[in-house]
Amino acid sequence: MQALVVYESVFGNTRQVAEAVARGLTGALPATLVEVTAAPATLPDDLDLLVVGGPTHALGMSRPTTRRDGAEQAGRDYDADAIGIREWIEGLAPARGTAAATFDTRVRRPRVPGSAAHRAAARLRRLGFRMLGSPTTFWVDGVPGPLLDDELDRARRWGEELGARFAPARGRTDGGTVTSG
Repeated sequence: MQALVVYESVFGNTRQVAEAVARGLTGALPATLVEVTAAPATLPDDLDLLVVGGPTHALGMSRPTTRRDGAEQAGRDYDADAIGIREWIEGLAPARGTAAATFDTRVRRPRVPGSAAHRAAARLRRLGFRMLGSPTTFWVDGVPGPLLDDELDRARRWGEELGARFAPARGRTDGGTVTSG
């Protein structure tokens, strides 16, 4: 039994949320945390839960142009060959009812429409993943952030809630570990 947390992050806010979610999951099952460019193209056969997170760019998941713009704003070099969660999900094989959950980071004010988490959930659902709950948003203060107060605690609790759905059914009480991929 294991969880895989795949994330995309430009300014580091989404990475921090993904780390907190993975920590929360470990009370129920081992969690592997991996940045999307290093995520496996084929999911492990023993995967119980896939958690996917990314920043909301231009109403949804990032695209090459929005990643380039984000890299410029963050003062980083842009890797034209890098993929985001949009491209990674598109490359996945259909699932066999594996559980999944999605999250995004978004600017709280001004409130901008759209959600990377909702778009990712729709794509995963079409591939046959069984979505656990609604897509979840974690809020940042302005495009570069930082995360709003208490968002990392909320992310950890969300991870705990996701993991708790597996603990009673599996009888797991010894906790898990987080590994980075």
